Amino acid sequence: MPHTECVFCQLPAERIRHASPLALAFDDAFPISPGHMLIIPRRHVASFFELENAERDAMLALLDDCRATLLSERAPDAFNLGLNDGPAAGQTVGHVHLHLIPRYQGDRADPRGGVRWVIPEKADYWSAR
Repeated sequence: MPHTECVFCQLPAERIRHASPLALAFDDAFPISPGHMLIIPRRHVASFFELENAERDAMLALLDDCRATLLSERAPDAFNLGLNDGPAAGQTVGHVHLHLIPRYQGDRADPRGGVRWVIPEKADYWSAR
């Protein structure tokens, strides 16, 4: 059931890029890179671990659709996937959302470590420090 105070539950129809009966995908309002998209369940659920299997499957199916769209529209070289589950992990909207972040050759001088950079002092495990 939608929550009136949830920005994702109140998403205008024109923002939706892909949809299924159980999930939606749309462009991130604050993109990290060109084409950054979010995939959410239609049901208001805070944690990925509270989703039903059918909702997870629907989100992953839309993830494939979003990837195909981005490959066609923007031709990224790679992708990061991200999910912040809970405030201590950085979740700021209490409705589970999966980030699909397109990456482009040269967008970072050294992209190694990817999502490990959420804790910068532990991200670089490959160099002698």
